[in-house]
Amino acid sequence: MKKSVVVFFLLLFSVVSAQVKFEAQTDRDSYGLNERFPIAFSINNEGDNFQGPKFPGFKAEGPFINKGNQTSITIINGKMTQKREITTQVIYYLTPTKKGTFTIGSASIEYNGTVYKTVPIKITITDPIQMPSYPGQNPRQQQNYNFGEGIHLVGELSTRNAYVNEPVTVVYKLYFPYNSSVSNLRNFQAPKYQDFWSQYIDMKQLRAEKGTYNGKDYSVVALRKVILYPLEAGAKRIEPFKIDVDAEVPTGRSDWFGRMEMTTVQKALSTGIQTINVKPLPEKGKPSSFSGAVGVFDFKVSPSKTKLKAGESLDLEISVSGKGNLKLFTLPKPIVPSSLELYDPAHTENVQTPVTGMVGKVSDKYTIIPQFKGKYTIKPIEFSYYDLKSKTYKTIASKEIVLEVLEGDGTLVSNQTNTNKQAVQKKEVFQFNKLKTEFVASAKKDFLGSGLFYGLLFAPLLLIPAIILLRKQKEAKDADAFGNRVRRNNKLVKKYLSDAKKQMGDKVPFYMAMEKALHNFLKAKLHIETVEMSKDNIIELLQQRNASEQSISQFMELMNDCEFARYAPATDTAMNNDFDRAIEIITELEKQIK
Repeated sequence: MKKSVVVFFLLLFSVVSAQVKFEAQTDRDSYGLNERFPIAFSINNEGDNFQGPKFPGFKAEGPFINKGNQTSITIINGKMTQKREITTQVIYYLTPTKKGTFTIGSASIEYNGTVYKTVPIKITITDPIQMPSYPGQNPRQQQNYNFGEGIHLVGELSTRNAYVNEPVTVVYKLYFPYNSSVSNLRNFQAPKYQDFWSQYIDMKQLRAEKGTYNGKDYSVVALRKVILYPLEAGAKRIEPFKIDVDAEVPTGRSDWFGRMEMTTVQKALSTGIQTINVKPLPEKGKPSSFSGAVGVFDFKVSPSKTKLKAGESLDLEISVSGKGNLKLFTLPKPIVPSSLELYDPAHTENVQTPVTGMVGKVSDKYTIIPQFKGKYTIKPIEFSYYDLKSKTYKTIASKEIVLEVLEGDGTLVSNQTNTNKQAVQKKEVFQFNKLKTEFVASAKKDFLGSGLFYGLLFAPLLLIPAIILLRKQKEAKDADAFGNRVRRNNKLVKKYLSDAKKQMGDKVPFYMAMEKALHNFLKAKLHIETVEMSKDNIIELLQQRNASEQSISQFMELMNDCEFARYAPATDTAMNNDFDRAIEIITELEKQIK
Protein backbone atom coordinates (compact mmCIF):
# COMPACT_ATOMS: atom_id res chain seq x y z
CA MET A 1 0.00 0.00 0.00
CA LYS A 2 1.33 3.28 -1.02
CA LYS A 3 2.04 5.66 1.73
CA SER A 4 0.68 9.17 1.44
CA VAL A 5 1.56 12.30 3.25
CA VAL A 6 -0.73 15.31 3.20
CA VAL A 7 0.69 18.70 4.22
CA PHE A 8 -1.47 21.79 4.49
CA PHE A 9 0.05 25.27 4.37
CA LEU A 10 -2.40 27.89 5.59
CA LEU A 11 -1.49 31.42 4.41
CA LEU A 12 -4.49 33.56 5.30
CA PHE A 13 -7.30 31.39 6.65
CA SER A 14 -7.41 28.21 8.63
CA VAL A 15 -9.68 25.99 6.58
CA VAL A 16 -9.46 24.88 2.98
CA SER A 17 -12.13 22.58 1.63
CA ALA A 18 -13.12 21.25 -1.75
CA GLN A 19 -16.75 21.66 -0.65
CA VAL A 20 -18.59 24.99 -0.37
CA LYS A 21 -18.68 26.10 3.25
CA PHE A 22 -20.69 29.05 4.54
CA GLU A 23 -20.63 29.59 8.29
CA ALA A 24 -21.00 32.22 11.00
CA GLN A 25 -18.16 32.61 13.50
CA THR A 26 -17.51 34.37 16.79
CA ASP A 27 -14.61 33.59 19.10
CA ARG A 28 -16.90 33.08 22.08
CA ASP A 29 -20.54 32.55 22.94
CA SER A 30 -20.51 34.94 25.92
CA TYR A 31 -19.52 38.60 26.17
CA GLY A 32 -19.73 41.38 28.71
CA LEU A 33 -22.17 44.26 28.26
CA ASN A 34 -19.24 46.62 27.65
CA GLU A 35 -17.54 44.48 24.95
CA ARG A 36 -17.61 45.18 21.22
CA PHE A 37 -16.96 42.11 19.11
CA PRO A 38 -17.06 40.96 15.49
CA ILE A 39 -19.17 38.26 13.90
CA ALA A 40 -17.86 36.93 10.60
CA PHE A 41 -19.85 35.17 7.86
CA SER A 42 -17.29 33.24 5.77
CA ILE A 43 -17.59 31.37 2.46
CA ASN A 44 -14.68 29.56 0.83
CA ASN A 45 -15.65 30.99 -2.56
CA GLU A 46 -16.85 34.27 -4.03
CA GLY A 47 -20.63 34.36 -3.63
CA ASP A 48 -23.41 36.75 -4.66
CA ASN A 49 -26.53 38.30 -3.13
CA PHE A 50 -25.40 38.18 0.49
CA GLN A 51 -28.24 38.79 2.97
CA GLY A 52 -27.26 39.47 6.56
CA PRO A 53 -29.41 38.60 9.57
CA LYS A 54 -31.01 40.93 12.07
CA PHE A 55 -29.21 41.60 15.33
CA PRO A 56 -31.76 41.96 18.15
CA GLY A 57 -30.19 43.32 21.34
CA PHE A 58 -27.16 44.72 19.52
CA LYS A 59 -26.03 47.84 17.73
CA ALA A 60 -24.46 46.63 14.48
CA GLU A 61 -21.77 48.30 12.34
CA GLY A 62 -21.08 47.03 8.84
CA PRO A 63 -20.97 45.05 6.73
CA PHE A 64 -17.22 45.12 5.98
CA ILE A 65 -16.07 42.78 3.23
CA ASN A 66 -12.69 41.07 3.37
CA LYS A 67 -11.41 38.88 0.51
CA GLY A 68 -8.31 36.72 0.51
CA ASN A 69 -6.57 33.85 -1.20
CA GLN A 70 -5.98 30.52 0.50
CA THR A 71 -3.57 27.92 -0.84
CA SER A 72 -3.38 24.15 -0.18
CA ILE A 73 -0.44 21.96 -1.23
CA THR A 74 -0.83 18.16 -1.25
CA ILE A 75 2.14 15.76 -1.60
CA ILE A 76 1.37 12.11 -2.45
CA ASN A 77 4.28 9.77 -3.20
CA GLY A 78 6.48 12.75 -3.99
CA LYS A 79 3.97 14.28 -6.39
CA MET A 80 2.83 17.76 -5.37
CA THR A 81 -0.47 19.37 -6.29
CA GLN A 82 -1.41 22.96 -5.45
CA LYS A 83 -4.84 24.53 -5.24
CA ARG A 84 -5.87 28.18 -4.69
CA GLU A 85 -9.27 29.35 -3.52
CA ILE A 86 -10.89 32.72 -2.87
CA THR A 87 -12.33 33.17 0.59
CA THR A 88 -14.82 35.92 1.34
CA GLN A 89 -15.65 37.25 4.79
CA VAL A 90 -18.50 39.61 5.64
CA ILE A 91 -17.86 41.12 9.09
CA TYR A 92 -20.20 43.00 11.42
CA TYR A 93 -19.16 44.63 14.70
CA LEU A 94 -21.74 44.20 17.46
CA THR A 95 -22.16 46.32 20.58
CA PRO A 96 -24.60 44.89 23.15
CA THR A 97 -27.43 47.14 24.28
CA LYS A 98 -28.73 44.96 27.12
CA LYS A 99 -28.07 41.73 29.02
CA GLY A 100 -29.60 38.40 28.10
CA THR A 101 -29.33 35.51 25.65
CA PHE A 102 -29.91 36.41 22.01
CA THR A 103 -30.17 34.39 18.82
CA ILE A 104 -28.54 35.72 15.68
CA GLY A 105 -30.42 34.28 12.73
CA SER A 106 -29.12 32.84 9.50
CA ALA A 107 -27.30 34.77 6.82
CA SER A 108 -27.65 33.66 3.19
CA ILE A 109 -25.49 33.82 0.08
CA GLU A 110 -25.78 32.49 -3.47
CA TYR A 111 -23.09 30.52 -5.26
CA ASN A 112 -23.47 28.90 -8.69
CA GLY A 113 -27.24 29.16 -8.47
CA THR A 114 -27.45 27.55 -5.01
CA VAL A 115 -28.41 29.47 -1.86
CA TYR A 116 -26.40 28.65 1.28
CA LYS A 117 -27.40 29.60 4.85
CA THR A 118 -25.48 29.75 8.12
CA VAL A 119 -26.54 28.06 11.33
CA PRO A 120 -28.10 30.48 13.88
CA ILE A 121 -25.83 31.46 16.77
CA LYS A 122 -26.78 32.02 20.42
CA ILE A 123 -24.85 34.67 22.31
CA THR A 124 -25.13 35.47 26.01
CA ILE A 125 -24.49 39.00 27.29
CA THR A 126 -23.43 39.25 30.92
CA ASP A 127 -22.53 42.09 33.27
CA PRO A 128 -19.69 44.41 32.18
CA ILE A 129 -16.21 42.93 32.53
CA GLN A 130 -12.78 44.42 33.15
CA MET A 131 -11.14 45.37 29.83
CA PRO A 132 -7.41 44.84 29.05
CA SER A 133 -5.11 47.86 28.86
CA TYR A 134 -4.35 47.28 25.19
CA PRO A 135 -5.61 45.04 22.38
CA GLY A 136 -4.26 41.49 22.48
CA GLN A 137 -3.21 41.57 26.15
CA ASN A 138 -5.83 38.95 26.98
CA PRO A 139 -6.24 36.32 24.24
CA ARG A 140 -9.88 35.77 25.14
CA GLN A 141 -10.57 39.46 24.75
CA GLN A 142 -8.53 40.27 21.65
CA GLN A 143 -11.68 40.71 19.61
CA ASN A 144 -12.57 43.77 21.67
CA TYR A 145 -10.24 45.67 19.39
CA ASN A 146 -12.30 48.05 17.31
CA PHE A 147 -11.09 47.61 13.74
CA GLY A 148 -10.31 51.03 12.35
CA GLU A 149 -11.32 52.79 15.57
CA GLY A 150 -7.94 54.54 15.83
CA ILE A 151 -8.31 56.32 12.47
CA HIS A 152 -9.31 59.98 12.77
CA LEU A 153 -9.94 62.87 10.38
CA VAL A 154 -9.29 66.18 12.15
CA GLY A 155 -9.59 69.80 11.02
CA GLU A 156 -6.95 71.68 13.03
CA LEU A 157 -7.57 75.44 13.35
CA SER A 158 -4.80 77.95 13.98
CA THR A 159 -7.26 79.83 16.23
CA ARG A 160 -10.90 79.65 17.24
CA ASN A 161 -11.06 83.36 18.05
CA ALA A 162 -10.27 85.80 15.29
CA TYR A 163 -11.01 89.34 14.15
CA VAL A 164 -12.81 90.14 10.92
CA ASN A 165 -10.28 89.69 8.06
CA GLU A 166 -7.74 87.96 10.32
CA PRO A 167 -6.34 84.82 8.65
CA VAL A 168 -7.31 81.43 10.10
CA THR A 169 -5.46 78.36 8.89
CA VAL A 170 -7.29 75.03 8.66
CA VAL A 171 -5.23 71.88 8.13
CA TYR A 172 -7.16 68.68 7.53
CA LYS A 173 -5.14 65.75 8.90
CA LEU A 174 -5.64 62.01 8.76
CA TYR A 175 -4.35 60.17 11.85
CA PHE A 176 -3.88 56.39 11.87
CA PRO A 177 -1.91 53.94 14.06
CA TYR A 178 1.64 52.91 13.19
CA ASN A 179 0.54 49.32 12.61
CA SER A 180 -2.13 50.35 10.08
CA SER A 181 -2.20 51.90 6.63
CA VAL A 182 -4.74 53.79 4.51
CA SER A 183 -5.34 53.79 0.77
CA ASN A 184 -7.92 54.57 -1.91
CA LEU A 185 -8.81 58.03 -0.63
CA ARG A 186 -12.07 59.00 -2.37
CA ASN A 187 -15.38 60.89 -2.19
CA PHE A 188 -13.84 64.12 -0.92
CA GLN A 189 -16.52 66.53 0.30
CA ALA A 190 -15.05 69.91 1.16
CA PRO A 191 -17.04 72.54 3.09
CA LYS A 192 -18.46 75.61 1.36
CA TYR A 193 -16.89 78.00 3.91
CA GLN A 194 -19.83 80.37 4.07
CA ASP A 195 -19.03 83.78 5.56
CA PHE A 196 -15.33 83.30 4.74
CA TRP A 197 -13.02 84.20 1.90
CA SER A 198 -11.06 81.00 1.31
CA GLN A 199 -7.85 80.05 -0.47
CA TYR A 200 -6.52 76.51 -0.84
CA ILE A 201 -2.79 76.05 -0.39
CA ASP A 202 -1.14 73.96 -3.07
CA MET A 203 0.30 70.70 -1.70
CA LYS A 204 2.89 68.99 -3.86
CA GLN A 205 2.52 65.56 -2.32
CA LEU A 206 1.02 63.67 0.61
CA ARG A 207 3.58 62.40 3.11
CA ALA A 208 3.08 60.45 6.34
CA GLU A 209 4.85 61.85 9.39
CA LYS A 210 4.90 61.21 13.13
CA GLY A 211 2.24 63.03 15.11
CA THR A 212 0.28 63.05 18.36
CA TYR A 213 -3.48 63.05 18.79
CA ASN A 214 -5.22 63.04 22.19
CA GLY A 215 -1.91 62.20 23.85
CA LYS A 216 -1.21 59.14 21.66
CA ASP A 217 1.37 58.67 18.90
CA TYR A 218 0.07 58.26 15.35
CA SER A 219 1.12 58.43 11.75
CA VAL A 220 -0.38 61.58 10.29
CA VAL A 221 -0.93 62.86 6.74
CA ALA A 222 -1.94 66.45 5.96
CA LEU A 223 -4.59 66.13 3.24
CA ARG A 224 -5.51 69.75 2.63
CA LYS A 225 -4.63 73.23 3.86
CA VAL A 226 -6.96 76.22 3.63
CA ILE A 227 -6.60 79.88 4.58
CA LEU A 228 -9.86 81.48 5.75
CA TYR A 229 -10.57 85.19 6.19
CA PRO A 230 -13.77 85.85 8.15
CA LEU A 231 -15.90 88.45 6.39
CA GLU A 232 -18.20 89.42 9.26
CA ALA A 233 -18.46 89.13 13.02
CA GLY A 234 -20.30 86.41 14.90
CA ALA A 235 -20.10 82.68 15.64
CA LYS A 236 -19.30 81.24 12.21
CA ARG A 237 -19.64 77.54 11.46
CA ILE A 238 -17.28 75.48 9.35
CA GLU A 239 -19.11 72.53 7.85
CA PRO A 240 -17.58 69.03 8.04
CA PHE A 241 -14.86 67.86 5.71
CA LYS A 242 -15.63 64.26 4.67
CA ILE A 243 -13.68 61.49 3.00
CA ASP A 244 -13.87 57.71 2.50
CA VAL A 245 -10.77 55.52 2.87
CA ASP A 246 -9.76 51.88 2.89
CA ALA A 247 -7.83 51.03 6.03
CA GLU A 248 -5.68 47.95 6.58
CA VAL A 249 -5.79 47.23 10.31
CA PRO A 250 -4.73 44.36 12.59
CA THR A 251 -7.39 41.83 13.58
CA GLY A 252 -5.86 41.03 16.97
CA ARG A 253 -5.16 37.46 15.81
CA SER A 254 -1.91 35.87 14.70
CA ASP A 255 -1.39 33.48 11.80
CA TRP A 256 0.42 30.15 11.96
CA PHE A 257 3.75 31.91 11.65
CA GLY A 258 3.09 34.30 14.53
CA ARG A 259 2.47 37.30 12.32
CA MET A 260 -0.42 39.66 13.05
CA GLU A 261 -3.33 39.10 10.70
CA MET A 262 -4.57 42.21 8.88
CA THR A 263 -7.96 43.03 7.47
CA THR A 264 -9.18 45.84 5.22
CA VAL A 265 -12.14 47.91 6.36
CA GLN A 266 -13.91 50.81 4.69
CA LYS A 267 -14.11 53.95 6.77
CA ALA A 268 -16.30 57.01 6.22
CA LEU A 269 -14.54 59.86 8.05
CA SER A 270 -15.72 63.35 8.98
CA THR A 271 -14.28 66.26 10.93
CA GLY A 272 -17.63 67.31 12.32
CA ILE A 273 -18.88 70.89 12.58
CA GLN A 274 -16.45 73.48 13.94
CA THR A 275 -17.08 77.03 15.08
CA ILE A 276 -14.91 80.16 14.95
CA ASN A 277 -15.80 83.13 17.14
CA VAL A 278 -15.23 86.16 14.90
CA LYS A 279 -14.82 89.50 16.69
CA PRO A 280 -15.61 92.83 15.01
CA LEU A 281 -12.83 95.35 14.52
CA PRO A 282 -13.00 98.10 17.16
CA GLU A 283 -14.86 101.28 16.28
CA LYS A 284 -12.73 103.36 18.62
CA GLY A 285 -9.96 105.04 16.71
CA LYS A 286 -11.09 103.82 13.30
CA PRO A 287 -9.85 106.37 10.69
CA SER A 288 -12.08 107.60 7.89
CA SER A 289 -9.59 106.24 5.34
CA PHE A 290 -9.92 102.66 6.65
CA SER A 291 -11.27 100.29 3.95
CA GLY A 292 -10.85 96.91 5.67
CA ALA A 293 -7.09 96.24 5.54
CA VAL A 294 -5.89 94.00 8.38
CA GLY A 295 -2.24 93.05 8.81
CA VAL A 296 1.10 94.83 8.51
CA PHE A 297 1.62 96.93 5.38
CA ASP A 298 3.76 99.49 3.59
CA PHE A 299 2.14 102.18 1.42
CA LYS A 300 3.66 104.09 -1.51
CA VAL A 301 2.51 106.62 -4.12
CA SER A 302 4.99 106.92 -6.99
CA PRO A 303 4.73 109.16 -10.09
CA SER A 304 6.69 108.10 -13.16
CA LYS A 305 7.78 111.76 -13.59
CA THR A 306 6.99 115.21 -12.24
CA LYS A 307 8.02 117.38 -15.22
CA LEU A 308 6.30 116.95 -18.57
CA LYS A 309 4.79 118.77 -21.50
CA ALA A 310 1.11 119.52 -21.94
CA GLY A 311 -0.56 116.62 -23.64
CA GLU A 312 2.04 114.12 -22.42
CA SER A 313 1.09 111.38 -19.95
CA LEU A 314 2.52 110.16 -16.67
CA ASP A 315 1.80 107.08 -14.54
CA LEU A 316 0.84 107.38 -10.90
CA GLU A 317 1.21 104.07 -9.03
CA ILE A 318 -0.53 103.54 -5.70
CA SER A 319 0.70 100.34 -4.04
CA VAL A 320 0.34 98.42 -0.78
CA SER A 321 2.76 95.63 0.16
CA GLY A 322 3.15 93.46 3.21
CA LYS A 323 1.32 90.65 5.01
CA GLY A 324 -2.45 90.59 5.43
CA ASN A 325 -5.74 90.46 3.54
CA LEU A 326 -4.29 92.00 0.38
CA LYS A 327 -7.22 90.95 -1.84
CA LEU A 328 -9.96 92.08 0.52
CA PHE A 329 -9.69 95.86 0.65
CA THR A 330 -9.74 98.75 -1.81
CA LEU A 331 -6.80 101.01 -2.49
CA PRO A 332 -7.28 104.74 -1.94
CA LYS A 333 -7.87 106.92 -5.00
CA PRO A 334 -5.95 110.10 -5.82
CA ILE A 335 -7.68 113.47 -5.98
CA VAL A 336 -6.26 115.59 -8.79
CA PRO A 337 -7.05 119.09 -10.13
CA SER A 338 -9.67 119.29 -12.87
CA SER A 339 -7.04 120.36 -15.39
CA LEU A 340 -5.52 116.90 -15.17
CA GLU A 341 -7.27 114.08 -16.99
CA LEU A 342 -7.35 110.98 -14.75
CA TYR A 343 -8.05 107.60 -16.36
CA ASP A 344 -9.29 104.41 -14.69
CA PRO A 345 -6.45 102.42 -13.10
CA ALA A 346 -4.88 99.16 -14.19
CA HIS A 347 -5.00 96.85 -11.15
CA THR A 348 -2.20 94.33 -10.58
CA GLU A 349 -1.68 91.71 -7.88
CA ASN A 350 1.42 89.76 -6.95
CA VAL A 351 0.21 87.79 -3.95
CA GLN A 352 1.21 84.41 -2.52
CA THR A 353 -0.74 82.51 0.10
CA PRO A 354 1.41 80.42 2.47
CA VAL A 355 0.08 78.80 5.63
CA THR A 356 0.46 82.03 7.61
CA GLY A 357 -1.70 84.11 5.24
CA MET A 358 -1.38 86.33 2.17
CA VAL A 359 1.87 88.16 1.43
CA GLY A 360 2.84 90.27 -1.55
CA LYS A 361 1.84 93.49 -3.28
CA VAL A 362 -1.25 95.03 -4.88
CA SER A 363 -1.25 98.23 -6.89
CA ASP A 364 -3.36 100.58 -9.00
CA LYS A 365 -1.63 102.43 -11.83
CA TYR A 366 -3.38 105.60 -13.04
CA THR A 367 -2.63 107.44 -16.27
CA ILE A 368 -2.70 111.27 -15.93
CA ILE A 369 -2.59 113.73 -18.86
CA PRO A 370 -2.28 117.49 -18.15
CA GLN A 371 -4.20 119.84 -20.43
CA PHE A 372 -2.55 123.17 -19.72
CA LYS A 373 0.75 124.62 -18.77
CA GLY A 374 1.36 125.27 -15.08
CA LYS A 375 2.09 123.68 -11.73
CA TYR A 376 -0.40 121.22 -10.19
CA THR A 377 -0.48 119.66 -6.74
CA ILE A 378 -1.67 116.14 -5.90
CA LYS A 379 -2.53 116.18 -2.23
CA PRO A 380 -1.20 113.52 0.16
CA ILE A 381 -3.08 110.20 0.03
CA GLU A 382 -3.82 108.26 3.22
CA PHE A 383 -3.97 104.50 3.73
CA SER A 384 -5.13 102.97 7.02
CA TYR A 385 -4.98 99.41 8.36
CA TYR A 386 -5.60 97.50 11.58
CA ASP A 387 -2.45 96.05 13.13
CA LEU A 388 -3.22 92.69 14.80
CA LYS A 389 -0.05 92.74 16.90
CA SER A 390 -0.57 96.13 18.52
CA LYS A 391 -4.40 95.94 18.28
CA THR A 392 -4.46 99.50 16.92
CA TYR A 393 -5.25 101.34 13.70
CA LYS A 394 -2.32 102.80 11.80
CA THR A 395 -2.32 105.39 9.03
CA ILE A 396 0.36 106.02 6.40
CA ALA A 397 0.24 109.25 4.35
CA SER A 398 2.09 109.85 1.11
CA LYS A 399 3.99 113.03 0.36
CA GLU A 400 2.54 115.90 -1.63
CA ILE A 401 3.31 115.59 -5.34
CA VAL A 402 3.89 118.71 -7.50
CA LEU A 403 3.64 118.36 -11.26
CA GLU A 404 5.28 120.99 -13.45
CA VAL A 405 3.67 121.13 -16.90
CA LEU A 406 5.70 122.85 -19.58
CA GLU A 407 4.45 124.13 -22.88
CA GLY A 408 5.41 121.80 -25.69
CA ASP A 409 4.34 120.07 -28.86
CA GLY A 410 1.39 118.62 -27.18
CA THR A 411 0.23 121.77 -25.40
CA LEU A 412 -3.32 122.88 -25.77
CA VAL A 413 -2.53 126.35 -24.50
CA SER A 414 -1.52 128.02 -27.73
CA ASN A 415 -4.19 129.44 -30.06
CA GLN A 416 -1.69 130.82 -32.57
CA THR A 417 -2.38 130.59 -36.25
CA ASN A 418 -0.38 127.97 -38.05
CA THR A 419 2.31 129.84 -40.02
CA ASN A 420 3.90 126.79 -41.50
CA LYS A 421 2.39 127.31 -44.92
CA GLN A 422 3.87 126.86 -48.39
CA ALA A 423 3.47 129.66 -50.92
CA VAL A 424 1.90 128.75 -54.23
CA GLN A 425 4.44 128.92 -57.04
CA LYS A 426 2.60 130.37 -59.94
CA LYS A 427 5.41 129.53 -62.36
CA GLU A 428 4.41 125.93 -62.81
CA VAL A 429 0.67 126.13 -62.23
CA PHE A 430 -0.72 127.72 -65.39
CA GLN A 431 0.51 126.57 -68.82
CA PHE A 432 -0.90 126.91 -72.32
CA ASN A 433 -2.51 123.83 -73.91
CA LYS A 434 -1.22 122.65 -77.21
CA LEU A 435 -3.73 123.17 -79.99
CA LYS A 436 -2.53 120.40 -82.35
CA THR A 437 -1.99 116.71 -81.67
CA GLU A 438 -0.30 114.23 -83.99
CA PHE A 439 -1.25 110.51 -83.96
CA VAL A 440 0.89 107.68 -85.48
CA ALA A 441 -0.84 104.50 -86.59
CA SER A 442 0.54 101.21 -85.25
CA ALA A 443 1.41 98.58 -87.80
CA LYS A 444 1.00 95.61 -85.44
CA LYS A 445 -1.64 94.61 -82.87
CA ASP A 446 -0.12 95.25 -79.47
CA PHE A 447 -0.97 93.76 -76.05
CA LEU A 448 -2.01 97.22 -74.88
CA GLY A 449 -5.66 97.76 -75.57
CA SER A 450 -6.39 94.07 -76.06
CA GLY A 451 -9.16 92.18 -74.27
CA LEU A 452 -6.63 90.32 -72.16
CA PHE A 453 -5.08 93.64 -71.18
CA TYR A 454 -8.37 95.06 -69.94
CA GLY A 455 -9.29 91.78 -68.26
CA LEU A 456 -6.10 91.75 -66.25
CA LEU A 457 -6.43 95.48 -65.63
CA PHE A 458 -9.88 95.31 -64.07
CA ALA A 459 -9.54 91.91 -62.32
CA PRO A 460 -7.86 93.41 -59.22
CA LEU A 461 -10.61 95.98 -59.01
CA LEU A 462 -13.14 93.19 -58.69
CA LEU A 463 -11.12 91.65 -55.84
CA ILE A 464 -10.94 94.87 -53.84
CA PRO A 465 -14.45 94.56 -52.26
CA ALA A 466 -13.73 90.96 -51.25
CA ILE A 467 -10.37 91.95 -49.75
CA ILE A 468 -11.95 94.84 -47.87
CA LEU A 469 -14.70 92.56 -46.51
CA LEU A 470 -12.22 89.91 -45.38
CA ARG A 471 -10.01 92.53 -43.76
CA LYS A 472 -12.94 94.04 -41.87
CA GLN A 473 -13.94 90.58 -40.65
CA LYS A 474 -10.39 89.92 -39.47
CA GLU A 475 -10.18 93.29 -37.73
CA ALA A 476 -13.50 92.65 -36.02
CA LYS A 477 -12.31 89.22 -34.93
CA ASP A 478 -9.02 90.59 -33.64
CA ALA A 479 -10.82 93.36 -31.78
CA ASP A 480 -13.17 90.85 -30.15
CA ALA A 481 -10.99 90.11 -27.13
CA PHE A 482 -13.82 88.38 -25.31
CA GLY A 483 -14.62 86.08 -28.22
CA ASN A 484 -10.94 85.34 -28.78
CA ARG A 485 -10.53 84.39 -25.15
CA VAL A 486 -13.51 82.03 -25.32
CA ARG A 487 -12.20 80.41 -28.52
CA ARG A 488 -8.73 80.06 -27.00
CA ASN A 489 -10.12 78.40 -23.87
CA ASN A 490 -12.20 75.99 -25.96
CA LYS A 491 -9.06 74.98 -27.84
CA LEU A 492 -7.22 74.49 -24.54
CA VAL A 493 -9.98 72.18 -23.27
CA LYS A 494 -9.43 69.88 -26.26
CA LYS A 495 -5.65 70.18 -25.95
CA TYR A 496 -5.53 69.23 -22.26
CA LEU A 497 -8.00 66.37 -22.69
CA SER A 498 -5.76 65.08 -25.46
CA ASP A 499 -2.73 65.46 -23.19
CA ALA A 500 -4.54 63.58 -20.40
CA LYS A 501 -5.31 60.71 -22.76
CA LYS A 502 -1.65 60.52 -23.78
CA GLN A 503 -0.56 60.51 -20.11
CA MET A 504 -2.95 57.70 -19.15
CA GLY A 505 -1.11 55.52 -16.64
CA ASP A 506 1.16 58.31 -15.37
CA LYS A 507 -0.85 59.66 -12.42
CA VAL A 508 0.56 63.16 -11.79
CA PRO A 509 0.69 64.56 -15.37
CA PHE A 510 -2.63 62.86 -16.17
CA TYR A 511 -4.55 64.58 -13.37
CA MET A 512 -2.75 67.89 -13.91
CA ALA A 513 -3.95 67.86 -17.53
CA MET A 514 -7.46 66.89 -16.38
CA GLU A 515 -7.57 69.82 -13.93
CA LYS A 516 -6.40 72.24 -16.64
CA ALA A 517 -9.07 70.94 -19.02
CA LEU A 518 -11.83 71.46 -16.43
CA HIS A 519 -10.55 74.93 -15.51
CA ASN A 520 -10.44 76.06 -19.15
CA PHE A 521 -13.92 74.67 -19.71
CA LEU A 522 -15.17 76.92 -16.89
CA LYS A 523 -13.27 79.88 -18.36
CA ALA A 524 -14.86 79.32 -21.77
CA LYS A 525 -18.43 78.73 -20.58
CA LEU A 526 -18.70 80.92 -17.49
CA HIS A 527 -16.30 83.69 -18.63
CA ILE A 528 -14.31 83.70 -15.42
CA GLU A 529 -10.63 83.65 -14.55
CA THR A 530 -8.72 81.30 -12.27
CA VAL A 531 -8.87 83.67 -9.27
CA GLU A 532 -12.68 83.55 -9.45
CA MET A 533 -12.89 79.76 -9.30
CA SER A 534 -14.14 79.32 -5.78
CA LYS A 535 -16.50 76.43 -5.26
CA ASP A 536 -19.44 78.65 -4.33
CA ASN A 537 -18.90 80.95 -7.32
CA ILE A 538 -18.71 78.05 -9.78
CA ILE A 539 -21.91 76.47 -8.43
CA GLU A 540 -23.76 79.80 -8.49
CA LEU A 541 -22.69 80.59 -12.08
CA LEU A 542 -23.57 77.10 -13.31
CA GLN A 543 -27.02 77.43 -11.73
CA GLN A 544 -27.50 80.80 -13.42
CA ARG A 545 -26.63 79.20 -16.77
CA ASN A 546 -29.38 76.59 -16.31
CA ALA A 547 -27.13 73.63 -15.54
CA SER A 548 -28.92 70.82 -13.70
CA GLU A 549 -28.16 70.12 -10.04
CA GLN A 550 -27.04 66.59 -10.91
CA SER A 551 -24.58 67.82 -13.54
CA ILE A 552 -23.24 70.50 -11.18
CA SER A 553 -22.76 67.93 -8.43
CA GLN A 554 -20.98 65.52 -10.81
CA PHE A 555 -18.71 68.29 -12.13
CA MET A 556 -17.70 69.49 -8.64
CA GLU A 557 -17.11 65.92 -7.49
CA LEU A 558 -14.88 65.31 -10.52
CA MET A 559 -12.86 68.48 -9.79
CA ASN A 560 -12.34 67.37 -6.19
CA ASP A 561 -11.39 63.84 -7.24
CA CYS A 562 -8.86 65.13 -9.80
CA GLU A 563 -7.31 67.47 -7.25
CA PHE A 564 -6.74 64.77 -4.65
CA ALA A 565 -5.99 61.91 -7.01
CA ARG A 566 -2.58 63.49 -7.74
CA TYR A 567 -1.54 62.77 -4.16
CA ALA A 568 -3.39 59.51 -3.55
CA PRO A 569 -2.83 56.04 -5.07
CA ALA A 570 -4.53 55.70 -8.46
CA THR A 571 -4.89 52.75 -10.81
CA ASP A 572 -5.07 52.72 -14.60
CA THR A 573 -8.72 51.75 -14.27
CA ALA A 574 -9.46 54.74 -12.03
CA MET A 575 -7.73 57.12 -14.49
CA ASN A 576 -9.65 55.67 -17.41
CA ASN A 577 -12.93 56.02 -15.50
CA ASP A 578 -12.15 59.64 -14.56
CA PHE A 579 -11.32 60.47 -18.19
CA ASP A 580 -14.62 59.00 -19.38
CA ARG A 581 -16.45 60.90 -16.62
CA ALA A 582 -14.85 64.16 -17.76
CA ILE A 583 -15.93 63.64 -21.39
CA GLU A 584 -19.45 62.72 -20.31
CA ILE A 585 -19.88 65.63 -17.87
CA ILE A 586 -18.39 68.25 -20.22
CA THR A 587 -20.62 67.02 -23.06
CA GLU A 588 -23.70 67.18 -20.85
CA LEU A 589 -22.91 70.70 -19.59
CA GLU A 590 -22.28 71.84 -23.18
CA LYS A 591 -25.91 70.96 -23.89
CA GLN A 592 -27.29 72.62 -20.75
CA ILE A 593 -25.32 75.87 -20.48
CA LYS A 594 -26.89 78.75 -22.41
